[in-house]
Amino acid sequence: MLNKFTRRSALASLFGGVTAAQSHLPGLPNIGFRADTGPPRSECGVGALMPWADSLWAVTYNSHTPRTGTGLGLYRIDEKLQPTLVHIHDGTHANRMIHKESSQAFIGPYAIDAKGNWRFLEEFKNERITATMRHLFDPSNRIYHLTMEGLLYEIDVGDLKRRLVVDLVKELRLNARPHFKGGYTGQGRVIVAANGFYEYGGDDSGLHEWDGKRWNRLSGKPHMECAGRENLGNVVFATGWDEASTLFWALVKGQWQRYRLPRPSAVYMQAWQTEWMRIREVETEHFLMDIHGMFFELTPVAWQNAVWGVLPVCHHLRTIPDYCAFRGLLALGGNQTTPNGDANFYVGQPQSGVWFCKTDDLWSWGKPKGWGGPWRRTQVQAGQPSDPFLMTGFDKKMLHLRTDRVASFALEYDFLGDGDWIPYEKITTAGPKNSARLIFPEGFSAHWIRIVPETTCAASAEFFFS
Repeated sequence: MLNKFTRRSALASLFGGVTAAQSHLPGLPNIGFRADTGPPRSECGVGALMPWADSLWAVTYNSHTPRTGTGLGLYRIDEKLQPTLVHIHDGTHANRMIHKESSQAFIGPYAIDAKGNWRFLEEFKNERITATMRHLFDPSNRIYHLTMEGLLYEIDVGDLKRRLVVDLVKELRLNARPHFKGGYTGQGRVIVAANGFYEYGGDDSGLHEWDGKRWNRLSGKPHMECAGRENLGNVVFATGWDEASTLFWALVKGQWQRYRLPRPSAVYMQAWQTEWMRIREVETEHFLMDIHGMFFELTPVAWQNAVWGVLPVCHHLRTIPDYCAFRGLLALGGNQTTPNGDANFYVGQPQSGVWFCKTDDLWSWGKPKGWGGPWRRTQVQAGQPSDPFLMTGFDKKMLHLRTDRVASFALEYDFLGDGDWIPYEKITTAGPKNSARLIFPEGFSAHWIRIVPETTCAASAEFFFS
């Protein structure tokens, strides 16, 4: 059996002898990108990674517009993990998608054919593309590009000409600064997410869907990712958050299901702190979900029309705009600390890295832990259950409750994950300042837990897992 050091050395040999300057640990390859020292000084985040045409392709991004930083663009990483900057474009992009009918990869403002020949989408040189999606009505010949400003375009995959479909800021009557991120087409609808969350309590962002006729606002809270597969039931997942916890939605056979997850960190809350938390397939038909500094296993299948294949893997501090599998490794993009307009006087040249490991190495990162719940100063109605909250995969667990009056609640758990709820215990906020707490027995767990108010009141409920 290879030990950790020997295994990493073997990886280096496999990829042609990676130099020490490229390695963050002995034998384990790492690739670093940089933007110009400037001025102006901006970011150098790795916005998207795509294995295609015998290479790993990467686009780097600055903040805001081309005026805020230079020296970024499209990179091609070969089988020996040697990167080459093939085109300079100072923009902000984090989109990637394979268009199967034309056999092209769309990443950033580029279209790359199966031989590695690329074309630059000149019309998008001043846009910020954050998602690429299949077309609702003509998927063989057209795709959608979504920009951070909420402009949804359709693009001809042949001549790459674009047409504006809708300005979502106007269509959805958004007042706050738009910050659109993820997008996906599934189950006969286009689903887009915006994470514009600048002020605590903001409600002008959200998750939205379009069936080709009308737009439907599903949520006003910040959402980040939309992802799924064309088969295995075509379940569509969406992630986001509010003041209480991480939001996890699933579209199953045309109906949205809402769940909640704990978060291990509060540093990802504000819109600028969030680029770009994704759901990606990293092993065949196995999803990996990253949200608010926590990786989760995620099955793309909804068993018995319910979602229970969610398991925490680790918590981390790294900002990971994208990740993918490449040559048997897991490639993790980054957005290491950068000057960003010299707002931080102690940061120098913009730079970031792509970190390579095996998927299973993530289990050696930080132990899963976190907090959150279904309510934070929320008006709740007697008899109306909370959203299910993830309970599996954590060791020690407790619940804090606080209300604006003495109130009682029933706890229910779902250990099969199929929506069959079992009564667990009742709890009353008869403590100081109408509070209560419950420590769960060691070893007690379930896929989901929920709280059912027996009193109409204003309530806060937070689980703490460690």
